[in-house]
Amino acid sequence: MSDARLTIFADGILDASVTYGVARLTLAQTGAEGRPLPCGQLVVPLVQLPSFVNSLAGLLKQLEAKLKEQQPQPQAEAPEAAPPSVPGAFRFG
Repeated sequence: MSDARLTIFADGILDASVTYGVARLTLAQTGAEGRPLPCGQLVVPLVQLPSFVNSLAGLLKQLEAKLKEQQPQPQAEAPEAAPPSVPGAFRFG
């Protein structure tokens, strides 16, 4: 059996609807002119949507904690604080 996962890069949600107990989220990518363009659709049974959203919220909390760990301690005479850097890659369990 082969691994047939599809990868879609999305940086937003263009549209969302619920029909017959199924949530459909039209995913978007920012196009060349700065406008969102549809790039795929995520389809989730409505009864599973809360669990799905809670998983994403948990991931966000873990990411925020990881970023806080990596921020340098503030110095008393720092003229300009550097923006927080985003780590290249890491996994969450």
